[in-house]
Amino acid sequence: MVAPAAVTGAAWSTALGHGLDAVWRRLLAGEHGFVEVASPHRLRNTLAAVIPPHGEGPALRLRRLAVETLGRALARAGLVADGADTRFVLGTSLGAWLDDARERELPLHTWADEVAREVGAREAPVSLSTACSSGSDAILVGAELIRSGAAEVCVCAGVDVLTPSKRLAHSALSTMSPTRPRAFDARHDGMLLGEGAGCLVLESMKHARGREAPLLAVFRGAGSANDAASMTSPDPAATGARLAMERALADAGVAPVDIGVVNAHGSATPANDRAEAEALRALFGAGPSPLVFATKGAFGHTLGATGTMEAIALILALREGVVPPVAGLEQPERDFPCPLPMGRPVRHEERLGLSLTLGFGGFDTALVFEVPR
Repeated sequence: MVAPAAVTGAAWSTALGHGLDAVWRRLLAGEHGFVEVASPHRLRNTLAAVIPPHGEGPALRLRRLAVETLGRALARAGLVADGADTRFVLGTSLGAWLDDARERELPLHTWADEVAREVGAREAPVSLSTACSSGSDAILVGAELIRSGAAEVCVCAGVDVLTPSKRLAHSALSTMSPTRPRAFDARHDGMLLGEGAGCLVLESMKHARGREAPLLAVFRGAGSANDAASMTSPDPAATGARLAMERALADAGVAPVDIGVVNAHGSATPANDRAEAEALRALFGAGPSPLVFATKGAFGHTLGATGTMEAIALILALREGVVPPVAGLEQPERDFPCPLPMGRPVRHEERLGLSLTLGFGGFDTALVFEVPR
């Protein structure tokens, strides 16, 4: 077990709004952010969860969402971007790269460099792209920088935007639902895309205590794996997802029985839901089952942003002692191994939770957080 990190700031930009508390109330009410978004292409579904206004190009949009979200997270933590011991770790899946000719002429990390400069960072950021696990991996990398002594503060963010290419690709792959997302429901038939940004500010415990920083949660550990089963499909045996969770628990120094809440990937594609259920069954089947919830039915699948957004949702669920209902869930799969909140929020008294992200290419990442009681 290695030293934990303090979570002292958080912010998100979502299709349900931007304020932590305001968005959380809408999640608890079972709301979603899907609206009709016109497309020049024939798609399985024209619904998407977008953040208004939606008129600017994807490259400008990606940068603006990142800058605004980073600024709010830093303000929440009571920090400035140009601190001597502060590093930025910024992740996206492909961001605007597929749909912007200028972006394709530049290295994929250019957007992150420009965002870091705009917020006033002293050094170039660490930039990463691990498909849908990019946001979770930004947190993992930030925590490792703190643990290694390379930084005292890490601003970890995942950002992604809706683009025509992503909509067309997921429609062609048949991962896009022709109806609505229904994670872990017997009628699940795919996901719908969204856009957003999420940011967590991590600090070494010594640094946070030294400045009497506000403590939102404690980052306890992380684990990752790659099952490499397919470019897009998960390993049906869920080996990578199980290993990622087991490694996260080992890193945090806790056992499966200690985890009370899980924020699942919950993409609502049949293949992903089955694999995730198998991983949860393998890890928690022998003991008490944690309460499992998912937010893609509300936010849409935000690709490179989903890991940070779901980490924030998990922290709020632990802090508030309540989990939101899984939007769209009406007929839970009979063999799902854990309790699911359906139709209404569910209260709990748990302190430890896990967030799991499953990305294309087999990128699986799990994060463990704790809140004081």
